[in-house]
Amino acid sequence: MIQRAKAIINGIVQGVGFRPFIYQLAKKKGLGGYIANTSMGVDIEVEGELGEIENFFQEIHTRKPPLARIVHIERQYLPPQHYKDFVIRKSLVQAHRSALVAPDVGVCDDCLREMNDPRDHRYRYPFINCTNCGPRYTIIKDIPYDRDKTSMASFLMCEKCRKEYEDPVDRRFHAQPNACWKCGPIVRLYQSSNRPVEGVDPISETCKLLKSGKIIGIKGLGGFHLAVDATDGKAVERLRERKHREEKPLALISPSIERIEQYAYVSPLEAQVLQSPQSPIVLLRKKEQNAISSEVAPRSCCFGVMLPYAPLHHLILQEGFLALVLTSGNISEEPIAIDNKEAFRRLSGIADYFLVHNRDIYLRNDDSVVRVLGQKVRMIRRSRGYVPVPVTLDRGIRPTLACGPFLANTVCLGKGNNAFLSQHVGDLENLETFEAFERTIDHLKAILEIDPEVIAYDLHPDYLSTQYATKQTGVRKVGVQHHHAHIASCMAENGITGPVIGLAMDGTGYGTDGTVWGGEILLTNFHSFERVGHFQNVSLPGGEAAIREPWRMALEYLHHAFGKGLFDLPIEFVKRLDPKKAKIILTMIEKNINSPQTSSCGRLFDGVAALLGLRDRAFYRGQAAVELEMEMGGGKGSYSVVIGEEGEELIIPHGPIIRGVISDLIEGIDRRTISRKFHNTLVRLFTDTCIKLRDRRNLNRVALSGGVFQNAFLLAELEKVLLDLGFEVYTHSVVPTNDGGISLGQIMVANAVLDREK
Repeated sequence: MIQRAKAIINGIVQGVGFRPFIYQLAKKKGLGGYIANTSMGVDIEVEGELGEIENFFQEIHTRKPPLARIVHIERQYLPPQHYKDFVIRKSLVQAHRSALVAPDVGVCDDCLREMNDPRDHRYRYPFINCTNCGPRYTIIKDIPYDRDKTSMASFLMCEKCRKEYEDPVDRRFHAQPNACWKCGPIVRLYQSSNRPVEGVDPISETCKLLKSGKIIGIKGLGGFHLAVDATDGKAVERLRERKHREEKPLALISPSIERIEQYAYVSPLEAQVLQSPQSPIVLLRKKEQNAISSEVAPRSCCFGVMLPYAPLHHLILQEGFLALVLTSGNISEEPIAIDNKEAFRRLSGIADYFLVHNRDIYLRNDDSVVRVLGQKVRMIRRSRGYVPVPVTLDRGIRPTLACGPFLANTVCLGKGNNAFLSQHVGDLENLETFEAFERTIDHLKAILEIDPEVIAYDLHPDYLSTQYATKQTGVRKVGVQHHHAHIASCMAENGITGPVIGLAMDGTGYGTDGTVWGGEILLTNFHSFERVGHFQNVSLPGGEAAIREPWRMALEYLHHAFGKGLFDLPIEFVKRLDPKKAKIILTMIEKNINSPQTSSCGRLFDGVAALLGLRDRAFYRGQAAVELEMEMGGGKGSYSVVIGEEGEELIIPHGPIIRGVISDLIEGIDRRTISRKFHNTLVRLFTDTCIKLRDRRNLNRVALSGGVFQNAFLLAELEKVLLDLGFEVYTHSVVPTNDGGISLGQIMVANAVLDREK
């Protein structure tokens, strides 16, 4: 008996080869009907024998294209229409939209084979792609995802490309970026003065220039990169000087896993992540003997490495490089350049040459950064390859915009059961980054068609993201405390509601009491939190200056622990103190001049790092803490610390930790042992805190969030100890544990607050 089934499929089903897949599947099953892209996803009707229809829908799930993601299928049976064939209909533009946009992903193996085949008409074509790979998010203006709504609209396909594009059995069927040498984008090489380099093959000449030590600005998928030969120390040093990036590690790109293994250790899971379509930067442990310049990642035990994901990368790396530095095309703290004119204007003082192309980038998108820890992929920066894939929520939410934090900003738009975390925007420290923040919001609102009814924001009144939110009109505004948002983001990605014991450990967050929080123990639901403990407060002498100069925190911790007797301590830190500067800082502390109180766990890391002589001045955020972790040796020792109480609050004192560190320094204990004892102490203190709260509140679930938990030892060891004690432990992997995940938490809190008001 003939049946007809109609289905509406939501998810990432446009621009990923879904229509040709459905077309071929329906033909194979002998079914009539149609498929069409819509503003909601795809519409499908199939008509035929009931058994074939049921098998058809089962195979949609089991055999769908690799980049497709099905969120929901709504299906019903209707009277037969007696279709004679199965066809692909023209896309439908509807009043409401819920189609999901695919992320930018790396070039697939099929395209690589064609690109490297001299007989193929796309031989060495640097923009080769198909429905299984290539740019998506960064070239789309609107949905449905059709060519006229992308930056490929200005490129008229040649007859051969058009034939592929219109052939339902071709893997380039409706591949919107489809192009070739005859009809598509091209690359050109320019001097930094914007004069073209004529009469050369631009890619081959770029490789020669890289081998001669030149710095090249290369336009990629989501913006410009700056490239140099990673084995050329002088070139890397020159890049650092021009970019004003003194010591922060630089990313590497290598042609293969085999090349990477010449300078870093690669586990099977790390290799899998490196080779995934997302192609993120993966943090890998250095090999002691390697040919990479020491200037690439000084004082770090890791390299950040990726494999080539764009065809242009593959063509360059085929010329015999072990690795290239491939770092963001910007001056430190500014957003990456995406426009050719912008790149020449902003980067001509850094790059010697530019390898550019004429396909526009609509939205900047940095490389994603991950770390493998505990057999989980931990997100450090969620951007290219992952955005705008939504975080699926276990509850429906209103149309909401979360404006995110000040540092490592992301925004988040959500409605229904989807939360769309944006790509990494950056630190909102300047006008350029704030403009990128506004463009990101506008772009996401347009392609997702989410008109926010609610705006969530951080409580800090001076954050540009907060000021943006509070100026909006016609929406409900909800302020969300920074550390509450941290724990809520961890709860959201793990699909739990609360209550939980939340350990929110980071550098800085505006507290409800007006002080600077950062070492918080919270009892948390989405709608509210209770601060049940924190690190003992200290002064933050000079505010932001104390973050840039960890020696200030070391001085404050010594002052707290030893008073004026600190100057009699026989340790190197005291010997190298400038007496005049030290006196000024102590006066600021004693008279409370620009020295707000803070409970920050991150600042304790800074202070201990300075006391050990690791870092008096930080060139990037978290540098002192990173180097303290890198310095860590073995051992099970810890410092004797007793958790105090003030009323109902648990207080973690820092005095006994500092006095223990100083005692070890005086006794000549090495820094590696002291660092390990410090880390062990924190694990024990956090564990004891959770045990106390479990006994008092009968609560067995713990969520760990905040930038401090980027520390691999601290996260892994604490999670292991808590699990052994019978706790349920929730950590981050889908979104960053640092401030890059804050906006997800803001969305959840704002909606829960409004639900509770009802």
